[in-house]
Amino acid sequence: MGKGRMEAFSDGVLAIIITIMVLELRVPHGTELAALRPLVPVLLSYVYLGIYWNNHHHMLHAARHVSGSVLWANLHLLFWLSLVPFVTAWMGENHFASVPTALYGCVLLMAAIAYTILQRQILRAEGPGSVLATAIGNDMKGKLSPLVYITAIGAALVNPAIAEGMYVVVALVWLIPDRRIERALTARS
Repeated sequence: MGKGRMEAFSDGVLAIIITIMVLELRVPHGTELAALRPLVPVLLSYVYLGIYWNNHHHMLHAARHVSGSVLWANLHLLFWLSLVPFVTAWMGENHFASVPTALYGCVLLMAAIAYTILQRQILRAEGPGSVLATAIGNDMKGKLSPLVYITAIGAALVNPAIAEGMYVVVALVWLIPDRRIERALTARS
């Protein structure tokens, strides 16, 4: 099967999720920069969703086609990403309290696992000599990210600020789209 419809659907779902988050932004009642603090979770989660979209786009660019299992794995990823606005709002509404911050981490962990499942399904459909297989190699950052999330979830129950810092570290690791994919695509052309 061609991948175009899946890409278009995914882009649409992510656009809706991001729009929901933007609509949740409320104008602060103060004039100081501190009045913007309650908006930080939404803005950071907006960036997180952008990072997922960007890396998802790169991964699908390396794929030639999709299978039924790829479609289901993609839907699984979109499900977890669709929960980001809810956990973000809960965490922000409760001033980064332990349990909402831990649940935020759980959603990020499940999205990371879903991304890995999607990647594996694409690899299964494409084969071991595919551009994606060549590009990701042993995928160290893909393996380390869930471990950081698990650690952060535990840390959130002790000190939410530590967990938040760990969430930012994972985001920074993935901020720049996977250059390995770009190099592999360039090498094949």
